Amino acid sequence: MVIVFPSKPSLLASAAVVGPLEKRSVYQTYFDKIMDDERFHKQTNEKGNAMLISEACQLILKKTNLNNLDIDYLLGGDLINQMTPTNFAAKELAVSFIGLFSACATSVSSIIIAALLTELGASDFALAGASSQHNSVERQFRYPVDYGAQKPATAQWTVTAAGFVLVGKHQENMPVIEAATVGKVVDFGATDPFHMGGAMAPAAFDTIQAHLEKRGQTLQTYDVIMTGDLGKIGLKILVAMFAQSGAKKEDLARFRDAGAEFFGEDSAFQAGASGAGCSAAVYSSYMLEQFKTGRYKKVLLVATGALLSPLSFQQGQTIPCTAHAVEIGMG
Repeated sequence: MVIVFPSKPSLLASAAVVGPLEKRSVYQTYFDKIMDDERFHKQTNEKGNAMLISEACQLILKKTNLNNLDIDYLLGGDLINQMTPTNFAAKELAVSFIGLFSACATSVSSIIIAALLTELGASDFALAGASSQHNSVERQFRYPVDYGAQKPATAQWTVTAAGFVLVGKHQENMPVIEAATVGKVVDFGATDPFHMGGAMAPAAFDTIQAHLEKRGQTLQTYDVIMTGDLGKIGLKILVAMFAQSGAKKEDLARFRDAGAEFFGEDSAFQAGASGAGCSAAVYSSYMLEQFKTGRYKKVLLVATGALLSPLSFQQGQTIPCTAHAVEIGMG
């Protein structure tokens, strides 16, 4: 389903807060804050995750000289059971809250809902984003970090990061949300929780193709189509799918992936980065900065999510995936 936003809601401000290991990211100079402790000096990983979200939101309020009473909605989610960290962060912010779960696609699904609320006239200011915390996510979906399990080359590293944006009514000289595509659930029968890129690539292909067709666009319409988080292997699969569909070689160079690039060529992170906070942090820092510098005029941000749970994995089910896309231009 493609949604067009005639009023062109603006991305008024953003913030990305990350953990200590994320200073090894190629994007580290774009992040607003790099914390010195994985748990943010809290008792548990989950409390640290909540602090991560609060810090990002507070930074946006500080940048815009707003306070929590000015915010109409907080929209976001994470990867932990019932989005516990986001729930507790919302309690501290004390604004109307809509929790969302699209796994690692939450960074974009939250922006889409915020844009819809703005388009309808139901919101003047909405905070939208997502987060993840390495230790808590690894414990829930794979193995506790202390277990020391060896990971295959297809595995991706869950980042500790939160990325949020402030969506509001159209303002000149600000990046604007022109359109979006809410993706379908695509399941190609993947079962390996250590190969998320391969599982999610078909969903990204489906959403991007649908967006281009219904918008009457081509790959050349965009300076960049940035996915997240397919990782290095998933990105190669996506590019191969578009090559098979007839895309020209020069147009395939427009594809990039937040997870594939997050840690550069550091082999310690296998196939790259992942986590709901990965694309959220990259989109809300590096990508939006490129509009300010004039490098980009139009981009398509596509966040992908693997919709598995510990329960579905333990029951031997396949991994359904989705991808949501948002079209950003310079207003």
